[in-house]
Amino acid sequence: MAQMKRTVIVAGAMVVALTACAPAGYDGANQSATEPVAVAAAEPSASAEPEASAETSAADAPAADVELTAKLIGKKVAKMGQVVTDEDGWVLYRFDKDTADPPSSNCVDKCAEVWPPSLTDGNPQLTGVSDDKVGSVTRQDGTRQLTIGGWPVYRYIGDKKPGQWKGQGVGGTWFVVQPDGKKNLSCLPKGTPKAVAPPSDSEGAANSGGDAYSY
Repeated sequence: MAQMKRTVIVAGAMVVALTACAPAGYDGANQSATEPVAVAAAEPSASAEPEASAETSAADAPAADVELTAKLIGKKVAKMGQVVTDEDGWVLYRFDKDTADPPSSNCVDKCAEVWPPSLTDGNPQLTGVSDDKVGSVTRQDGTRQLTIGGWPVYRYIGDKKPGQWKGQGVGGTWFVVQPDGKKNLSCLPKGTPKAVAPPSDSEGAANSGGDAYSY
């Protein structure tokens, strides 16, 4: 498992039927605050040193215009429980079609428009996430993506506000990631929600949901 972190993209809308599990702000109500989870072991180090691997090297440094995820924060969110957010409070996800051993991302092109990868320069600040769980993987475009427990992590543009988790259970393959890299299986939606349309999809794909792509 490699080591690293960062990301950002704003929202597209998707209404998922979450009953008592509705995330903060889901129905337009004010979102509740999130609080850091108590860390069992010693305070994690301020930054994670990437593990050497064939896929990571100093030459992988991202371009200046690439937006990075500066922090990974383990938090406890009301109803959902343990999650990981970036420095702006956006909940992060993992994808079942990726692999953790070895780490590999299979979300590219339109998928990555909807699920922007958390990119890193190799020096994320960690709070509530153990540095031995954090790594990175080099993507097809040469950028480095943060991994937790070996799993590449992502934002979801269907989340309109920090602290929301509308991506939970999307396509039956996307789940909120926990600080140890495992899936958070709390508050699963009824049915199998579809992802919002990619921003580059110029056709009124608002109604077609995820029909045109397989994530």
